[in-house]
Amino acid sequence: MPFDAIVVPGVPFDSAWSDVMRARVLWSYHLYKNGYTKNVIYSGSAVYTPFVEARIMALYAIELGIPKEHVFTEEKAEHSTENIYYSYYLAKDLGFNRIALTTDPFQSAMLKSFIKRKRLDVQVVPANFDTVKTIYSYVRISIDPTWAKVEQFTALPERETFWKRLRGTMGKNLKFNPEEISDSTMRYETVWIPITQ
Repeated sequence: MPFDAIVVPGVPFDSAWSDVMRARVLWSYHLYKNGYTKNVIYSGSAVYTPFVEARIMALYAIELGIPKEHVFTEEKAEHSTENIYYSYYLAKDLGFNRIALTTDPFQSAMLKSFIKRKRLDVQVVPANFDTVKTIYSYVRISIDPTWAKVEQFTALPERETFWKRLRGTMGKNLKFNPEEISDSTMRYETVWIPITQ
């Protein structure tokens, strides 16, 4: 530590952040504020609701006080394994070398074997819920989610069968080699996020 970047997997958003999303974003804020990371990559597409999960989390993070030039979004992932896989190669594309996955302990444990299997050089930093509760006791923020809403949305269960979704959860729908991730078709840019007034 400090890490060049931490990766925060997405959580569906409807009209307010869920307890899980809140915990992940607050933990990432804690890590940034205390110098454990220089940048944060929020990951997640519009999967179960018409809101791009990465954008929603990024909006909350900026409202908390992470400077927008240190906030990045990966907006392709639809499964947990894709969150870390795509974000890892985005981080490498951006020149970040020391990378960590940071999420709740359950998801951290679930993704450890995938990280090892794909030989990703990623540390795992599970959230500390006592710290998150302390931060939550004084945080009162809101966002305008309209920037994160997509038109022509179809939820994942309507696009994929149960078995294909299960394969995605296990990382078996990934079709890209690491060399192809860096290809220009897979490049991501810094998303400059509007700050709510």
